[in-house]
Amino acid sequence: MKNFFSFLTKFNNKKIICFDGGGVRTIASIVFLKKLEAESGKKVADIFDMFIGTSAGAFNAACFAFGGFSADKVKSYWTKSYLDKIMNSSFFWDKASLFQARPRYESEGRLEMLDEIFKKNTLRESNKPFLCYAYDIENRSHAVFDSVNTPDITFKDAIAASSAAPMYFPTYQMQDKSWMIDGSIITNNPTLIGFSYSKKILETNNIKILSLGSGQNKNKISGDLSTKWGGVGWLRNDIMGMLLDSEIHNEISNEFFTDNYLRINSPLGQINRFLDDDSDENLEKIHLMGMDWWSEYGEETLKFINF
Repeated sequence: MKNFFSFLTKFNNKKIICFDGGGVRTIASIVFLKKLEAESGKKVADIFDMFIGTSAGAFNAACFAFGGFSADKVKSYWTKSYLDKIMNSSFFWDKASLFQARPRYESEGRLEMLDEIFKKNTLRESNKPFLCYAYDIENRSHAVFDSVNTPDITFKDAIAASSAAPMYFPTYQMQDKSWMIDGSIITNNPTLIGFSYSKKILETNNIKILSLGSGQNKNKISGDLSTKWGGVGWLRNDIMGMLLDSEIHNEISNEFFTDNYLRINSPLGQINRFLDDDSDENLEKIHLMGMDWWSEYGEETLKFINF
């Protein structure tokens, strides 16, 4: 009888999917999910019970939760025509430099795209539970938006706030007049936040978590040279990447959730660490990273979601 109930528990669990931030690098997770849909014969929107993300990952999560879109449709929003609209600027800057007197991009193109996809729909109107988060700069605190606790927030507001990456986009003012920046300031891996809220929203602790990364910068930094760096030196050598590194959350999740947690990620290799390199060469490398993920984790993922 005990084995029978263990069997029932295995197939009665809820499944959530968590998307890291990472700009264009998050395309790799969509490539991976396209393969999942092809091999399982089911849409991602039908496999998972709740969708969680931050920054660019908030956008991906929202597309699945709100629209029930296929992975192929979500990937279409990452084509060059949309990227050119999102990364629109009225002034010249050096894309290889972190040093500008103002954000790299205007907000208008990004907001127009969100209007096109989500219109004026609120989180209440999501087909599946959705969650993302941002950082409230005036109150110096995190802000979590989800379809149960903050149902009247629009998808546009929630995603624009969660993806207002400092240096890349201007701070975003929401309809309630609060000022928000990118949720990755809190953590770039939303697994622990996602679980904390999903167990209440889904009314169970029996949850399996698929966590999708966006690649890790593992390039060696010279300890000896670093002793001579000031602010500029550290910025040039990815101090922002180090500050946003959330792999400790992965280690905690592995220890805490054990067999109910699966993390998909890898080193970036030759992929540009910057979040906005939409050159054909870099986008192709990101696509290949997603395909490599499927080669490494595909079979394990199918077993994990009980296919």
